Amino acid sequence: MDSAPEHIVVHRSGPLHGEVTVPGAKNSVLKLMATTLLTNGVTTLTNVPDIADVAIMGDLLDAIGVTTAWHPTEHRVLQLTNHGALTPVAPYELVERIRASINVLGPLLTRCGTVRLSLPGGDDFGSRPIDMHMAGLEAMGATFTIEHGYVEAAADRLHGANITFDFPSVGATENILTAAVFAKGTTVIDNAAREPEIADLCNFLVAMGADVEGIGSSTLVVHGVERGSLHPVTHEVVPDRIQAATYIAAAGVTGGEIRLRNARYDHMEMLLRRFVDMGLSITAQADGLSVWAPERMRATDVATLPYPGIATDYKPLVVTMLAVADGVGIVTENLYPGRFRYVEELQRLGAEISTDGHHAVVRGVPHLSGAPVRAPDIRAGAALVVAGLAATGETVISGIHHIDRGYDDLVGRLRALGADIERRPG
Repeated sequence: MDSAPEHIVVHRSGPLHGEVTVPGAKNSVLKLMATTLLTNGVTTLTNVPDIADVAIMGDLLDAIGVTTAWHPTEHRVLQLTNHGALTPVAPYELVERIRASINVLGPLLTRCGTVRLSLPGGDDFGSRPIDMHMAGLEAMGATFTIEHGYVEAAADRLHGANITFDFPSVGATENILTAAVFAKGTTVIDNAAREPEIADLCNFLVAMGADVEGIGSSTLVVHGVERGSLHPVTHEVVPDRIQAATYIAAAGVTGGEIRLRNARYDHMEMLLRRFVDMGLSITAQADGLSVWAPERMRATDVATLPYPGIATDYKPLVVTMLAVADGVGIVTENLYPGRFRYVEELQRLGAEISTDGHHAVVRGVPHLSGAPVRAPDIRAGAALVVAGLAATGETVISGIHHIDRGYDDLVGRLRALGADIERRPG
């Protein structure tokens, strides 16, 4: 690895044209990987994205007792071998690297009866607390102690319970769902998260031998099966709707016409309606989407909501598109107030954005102007890359290790569409 971190360098690009294949979803594959803790043998995942977070989750699972083998063929195959001798401890040095590490809690607790999991730190969980995870598992018979930066959970065997979430938390839904697989009796999860990645996890569990009803709805019903009754399977990871939206946003700020292979219209319907309001033409096809973008988009108002509403992860892309659209758009954050950290970076590029609590008011300008910017997180980093496509001069994005955590060759895929973009050593 080079001692100096790489940068992404972007120049204003003309209309994009061509085809891009959307990789598997980061927000699904990490959870599927954790779920292999439930069964011995070799589980095979296909359509796995080549991203840093998959490697990090692999390291965490290896420490627990599941080894991984990556086969970067056309089908992007990841094989996970659970040898059965699990160590139900997730150490700090691995947990701190990936937020999805919390997803080993449910599988380890229900399989092993105990788990010791490091907490990455109070700040990380300030906006995404694990109290809903813990409360649900306590209702199923688990006991928790928290000390010295670790949470320890124990339960000889969990039992079914009726659990109603105050908020449709994705992480809590996943942990209760996986924990309920071996619980005695029936677990009902009301106000469950409905994201496509949750459905992917449910379908994965059913294929393994779990008994799950209500897939895709806000009420999941899990009838517990005996430990040891699940079996390994081969499963294709659903496509990444956030990556798909990123390429649509890139077409939006530059114009042009692109095809997205594997993209699922039904997974993005609410967002795509807003994109149509902005002047894009989007057509569902048997194997993906076709997207046509005008020379300049028009502004609209957007609000984030739990799925099937517009996800918070889309918001940096939407704000970037509005920054060069005709008119004024208001973006309202209803899920995680204050998550506008990337706005200052967009302002460095000439975007006219003002924020007030839950709201961002974006007054579109004809084009942005290139400048050095830093990616504060995965999605904001991708949005800054998209912004650079609509900026005169040169935009240099640093902190791109964030982007690599969630994007499978973003630079290469954009270059294939005609974007003027490259990675350079620091």
